[in-house]
Amino acid sequence: RFAGDSPPAVPPRSLAEIPAQTAASQAMSRELKRLGFRFVGPTVCYAFMQAVGMVNDHVADCFRHREIGDLLAAERL
Repeated sequence: RFAGDSPPAVPPRSLAEIPAQTAASQAMSRELKRLGFRFVGPTVCYAFMQAVGMVNDHVADCFRHREIGDLLAAERL
C-alpha cells in the first residue's frame, strides 16, 4: 500500500542520495497518526520500511542491492 510493488527504477549511487523520508513514508506517518499512533514521523516510518524490506535502498554497487533485487523478483513469480 505504501511502498508499491517494485523498487525505484534507479538505485541510489551514493549514501547521500538515500532520503531520510519519502512520499510513501509521509503517507504512512499520516495514516498511523490518524489511527492514533504516536511517535511515527516520516523518518521513523522510512526506517521501519528499510528494516522490514519494503524498500531496497542499498547503493547500486553494494553486493546486497542485487541480492535483494533477485529475492524480490523471485517472490513475484
